Amino acid sequence: MQFEGVLTKMETEYGSPIQYYLLLEHNFINVNQLLNKTVSITFLRYQCLQCGLDKPIFRMGFCKNCFFEVPQAADWVIHPELSKAHLDQEDRDLEFEKRVQLQPHVVYLANSSSVKVGVTRKNQIPTRWIDQGAHEAIEIVEVPNRYLAGITEVALKDHVSDKTNWRTMLKNEIEDEDLVAWRGKLKEYIPKEAKEYFIENNQETHLEFPVLQYPHKPKSLNLDKTPNFSGVLKGIKGQYLIFEDETVFNVRSNEGYVVGIDILG
Repeated sequence: MQFEGVLTKMETEYGSPIQYYLLLEHNFINVNQLLNKTVSITFLRYQCLQCGLDKPIFRMGFCKNCFFEVPQAADWVIHPELSKAHLDQEDRDLEFEKRVQLQPHVVYLANSSSVKVGVTRKNQIPTRWIDQGAHEAIEIVEVPNRYLAGITEVALKDHVSDKTNWRTMLKNEIEDEDLVAWRGKLKEYIPKEAKEYFIENNQETHLEFPVLQYPHKPKSLNLDKTPNFSGVLKGIKGQYLIFEDETVFNVRSNEGYVVGIDILG
């Protein structure tokens, strides 16, 4: 095998197109350079991103025990409105929670399958949009903590989706939207605690993904059911590898899986 290591989400670099990197223990791979090459993926074992043990991955790269213990997998991560560090209240690890929650956060609109609202730390822009496969995005508010971003997202979810349809995103069945107009429409629904943080004059960010061929009927690769897969890489979008036979592989969903990767000409 040319490469072996535990999968974590691909690192990205904003550009035209976006550059993708797989970081393994002893190597890193510029995935863009693998386009039109045959890539073989072999599942070897599990390695929990917290305890390092060979135990089945439950969610987010963690085994079941770690998932219910580590602060990186607490409810407030998925539901920012549950953040409590601004009240000095601990969930799992107050020091960690303060470090993550008490920093600037952005509520944004992104168009990956349709217009959706989301939350991210300010320092994760545009990475968050890239990971979602959004071809255009715009900030709505920038607030000083995760809680304010969370309650803003909850308020806006009544008027715009908060979900991405991964199949639509990968098929590239998307339409350009006027996100500046969307932002203007949604302004009145921002909670009063966050209204002063509304962003007025910025423009959309556009993202270009390295895709040579989009799938018509994407089918997801499950390493537990198919531990050996080989195919010609035709694109990278979001955190997905897109293969010529319309198989797609979500790298982020397979964090904690140790794989061997072979590159053929």
